[in-house]
Amino acid sequence: MNIELFDFYLPEELIAQTPLKNRAESKMLTLNRKTGEIRHHHFKDIVDYLQPGDTLVLNDTKVLPARLFGIKKETGAKIEVLLLKQLENDRWETLVKPGKKLRVGHQIIFGHGLLTGIVEDMTEVGGRIIRFQYQGVFNEILDQLGQMPLPPYIKEQLEDKDRYQTVYAKNLGSAAAPTAGLHFTKELLEQIKEKGIEILYITLHVGLGTFRPVQTENIEEHHMHSEFYSLSEEVAEKLNQAKSDGRRIIAVGTTSVRTLETVIDQESRRFIAKQGWTDIFIYPGYQFKAIDAMITNFHLPKSSLIMLVSALAGREQVMKAYREAIQHHYRFFSFGDAMFIY
Repeated sequence: MNIELFDFYLPEELIAQTPLKNRAESKMLTLNRKTGEIRHHHFKDIVDYLQPGDTLVLNDTKVLPARLFGIKKETGAKIEVLLLKQLENDRWETLVKPGKKLRVGHQIIFGHGLLTGIVEDMTEVGGRIIRFQYQGVFNEILDQLGQMPLPPYIKEQLEDKDRYQTVYAKNLGSAAAPTAGLHFTKELLEQIKEKGIEILYITLHVGLGTFRPVQTENIEEHHMHSEFYSLSEEVAEKLNQAKSDGRRIIAVGTTSVRTLETVIDQESRRFIAKQGWTDIFIYPGYQFKAIDAMITNFHLPKSSLIMLVSALAGREQVMKAYREAIQHHYRFFSFGDAMFIY
């Protein structure tokens, strides 16, 4: 399947640079994947589309303030470090800028010595393995020194760190937010519960690979980055009950979709409680086993995310919905508007 099938023109002014004041006031496009009907709403209207008995699955990952600014001990040169993945203890896989002059053995000083990093190895994609040294609790130091790792298409400075977190963020470990969840407020979640909808939480720590466009001309040749996920025994049981009752399972975001489709057994169609790394790549032709509907944002051209959405709703219907969203001046990408596919 050719990559060009997932390309579209997006006016730059539609790339949302800042979050809306009220999360639930985002626009929401609804797409009925059976009839192709498209409607326009605000996200707070999602309550009208959810039915008593539905199960809503949210990703409770929390974004690390993973962008650090320091100086190279040897020369005093400014260095930017982006934490990607914790390996073991205090060793991290990172991206560094500028990288050419940062070699194995070099040291980086952050926060006047509050945190020190030593380059231990190089990675295949030009990153660095860095071991950090510090006194105290690493996450507290990171919270003090780090900035939110906003995607490259967001040029504005984020005034409130919490606006790049969901209101239910709990498990620290993501390099990017699960953005479909940014539209929920605590009040909206209460309304949803009161209507008789079950809310369950899974965890998938989002990697920066989620923003990278697919580079191969034939999308089947693309290899997905891997991300850590976790599904508890209790949540697996509740999901299995929903399945056996014939109730809808609705995933919030592509991260929830990928986790649920990873942990469902191919033969028994039962959810298995486990944790590990997933590199599942979902594109048109994929047969969904876990979910019935999803809430998502509007994604980058040629990204694995628009391919996943196209697998659920059909490529032609998704591209038509995107064209209509552009005509109606929807806001795109991380701080943008929402789409409900049912």
